[in-house]
Amino acid sequence: MDRTRVEQILNHFAGKTILILGDVMLDEFIWGKVRRISPEAPVPVVEVTEETYRLGGSGNVTANVRALEGRPISIGTIGRDSAGDPLSAAADCRGIEGERLKR
Repeated sequence: MDRTRVEQILNHFAGKTILILGDVMLDEFIWGKVRRISPEAPVPVVEVTEETYRLGGSGNVTANVRALEGRPISIGTIGRDSAGDPLSAAADCRGIEGERLKR
């Protein structure tokens, strides 16, 4: 596929409704500096400076569709666990609306 064809596809993407069904995941990135190697094992000791969260799995696909000005309809679940709130916040930051079902 050449560049012209890719541009044609992307130019017709806006406004399209896309159904996304899959596992919504939270990708966690830990940023830091390595200053030494552990004396107990040959692994780096990291001084954590920042942690960031991104949508992973089908959540990433949903964010990409949204970024291309499509209308994603994502069907998945977000658990009531330690990843649930950051996952919801990551979706909110990208303008992805969701509804949490209550039990």
